[in-house]
Amino acid sequence: MRLLSLAALILATPAVAKLTPPESRMQSTVTAEAPRHEALLEKLVTQNSGSLNIAGVTKVGDMMRAELEPLGFTVEWIDMKATGRAGHIVATHEGNGRGKRVLLIGHLDTVFEPDSPFTGFKREGTRAIGPGVGDDKGGLVVIVATLRAMQAAGTLKAADIKVMLTGDEEKTGTPQDVARRDLVAAGKWADVALEYENVATEGGKDFGTTARRSSNSWEIVASGKTGHSSGIFGETLGYGAIYELARIIDDFRRELPEPNLTYNVGVIAGGTPAALDEAGVNATVTGKTNIVAARAVARGDLRGLTPEQDAGAKAKMAAIVAKHLPSTDARLAFFDGYPSMPPTAANRALLAKLNVANRDLGLPEMSEYDPAKRGAADSSFVAADADTMGGMGASGGGAHAEGEWVDLTSLPRQALRSAVLISRLSKELRPR
Repeated sequence: MRLLSLAALILATPAVAKLTPPESRMQSTVTAEAPRHEALLEKLVTQNSGSLNIAGVTKVGDMMRAELEPLGFTVEWIDMKATGRAGHIVATHEGNGRGKRVLLIGHLDTVFEPDSPFTGFKREGTRAIGPGVGDDKGGLVVIVATLRAMQAAGTLKAADIKVMLTGDEEKTGTPQDVARRDLVAAGKWADVALEYENVATEGGKDFGTTARRSSNSWEIVASGKTGHSSGIFGETLGYGAIYELARIIDDFRRELPEPNLTYNVGVIAGGTPAALDEAGVNATVTGKTNIVAARAVARGDLRGLTPEQDAGAKAKMAAIVAKHLPSTDARLAFFDGYPSMPPTAANRALLAKLNVANRDLGLPEMSEYDPAKRGAADSSFVAADADTMGGMGASGGGAHAEGEWVDLTSLPRQALRSAVLISRLSKELRPR
């Protein structure tokens, strides 16, 4: 069955009496342009754009520029070579200045670098398979299809919209404050932010993402006296670095649990000596069974639903680390990553507006998705300043793994939802 027919089937509803004439035009546009956007998806996926592939990310940025400029957007490329990454697209459409300002967030890069064996683009029935096809090139296509539908319906002209496409979402450049400076500024400009990573789907139902947890990391370095193992636990040698680190990690397991909080131990090493590289990925260790370990080190991540939960967990972790075993010491360090996107009343109100559009379109309403089931995303960097909703992109699965796929029939459905929602938001007077 051709994609056009599939799109028509997906968007067919028994009654859409609540749609305005422009909204009905959006519906016909996303249906008619479904083959065009499938071709765009193939083009984007075929071009490798792993986060460290600066040339590849730049080429995908050029492809998106070619889509956005004809729609009346002023497109700027923000070079980010100073952070070790390619750069970002910031595209601005100036409307009448009265309606709510809407920020659309996506990313140009993928986790698949040029040396990955997972390459190319293929179709299997209604599925498209390829590196980054859903995360986030399917989202990029949904953004384009949304804006083209609005242009065809005449609702884009008056809308104040900014599109921010980062080039390092999967592996953020450093320093982070420089890498996310322009995204944060876009969030302060916006009243509403919509993020276009994969829509959350379970049991054939789409869900709304009103919250995402943070993603930060920590490191513990424990030290102790070294010597012959016959002296372990004694007054002279004490417990050694490995026992001190084991105590801390086990106390984390017993004392930290609470809803929506996780704290993983990703890598650990102990011996005489023991060290992790700067990235916290590779360990160097030497030791013998009859030597008390002088040093032990571990790294992991910490994810919470709100800034308050993150701060509380960090305080508890620090208190646990401070309770040293005899003749040992330990230090704890935190490394900031992605902030949280809390489930605010404003975010939930935004989902309620999307569900009004869903009802008018004859589409199923979307419940809130459990934030513990979602990873971090760029939307968290703007959540403190704008009403935010994530997961507006394509439906699919297998993200970050070989065989990643999207449901092609979800592209027109997601574009239509977005076009109607954004058009309605742009008619709401923004706060002064």
